Amino acid sequence: MVSPAPSLPKDFAQLSLAEAAELLAARKLPPVESWHPERSGDSAMEIRADGSWYHEGGRINRPAMVRLFSTILRREPDGSHVLVTPAEKLAITVEDTPFRAVEMKSEGKGEARRLVFRLDTDDLVMAGADHPLSFGDDPDHPDPRLHVRGAIGNGLEARIDRALYYELVEMALAAGEEVPAIWSNGVRFPLVDR
Repeated sequence: MVSPAPSLPKDFAQLSLAEAAELLAARKLPPVESWHPERSGDSAMEIRADGSWYHEGGRINRPAMVRLFSTILRREPDGSHVLVTPAEKLAITVEDTPFRAVEMKSEGKGEARRLVFRLDTDDLVMAGADHPLSFGDDPDHPDPRLHVRGAIGNGLEARIDRALYYELVEMALAAGEEVPAIWSNGVRFPLVDR
């Protein structure tokens, strides 16, 4: 049995980046990538574009339930999403991305900057090589995302909320580079993918 992801021990705003790094290192997720059960079906669940979770048309209002389900979520090679356990794999509809990045902490500047995001499930993700930021290829219609887990390019992503995106743009523009970019954990992420 998978237990729900623990809640943050204190308010994200009061969490230092060192404390966030400790929480990230301690976090253990179920090995969903290695589970390939024969039994499959439909979960009658969906994650709407605003990040809310529904089952049979009714909103799931218990954050602990959403956190639990989010730990067994996986994106399949065909782009579909499933909830998977060792015993079964159930399809789930995802309108946009399964997660939303709703808060951000920044420490350092330039190449030394580190960015940690809090997702709507209270998970923490530090942007970097294993968790790249992407902004789409159209500067007039940015598509800000954070890779959360699974294979890069076909894993689970978080939509970066608009206010956080504007903060990232301000930081990138303040650096004064010819092609605006934001650094995190030693990796440079251009604001326009080319």
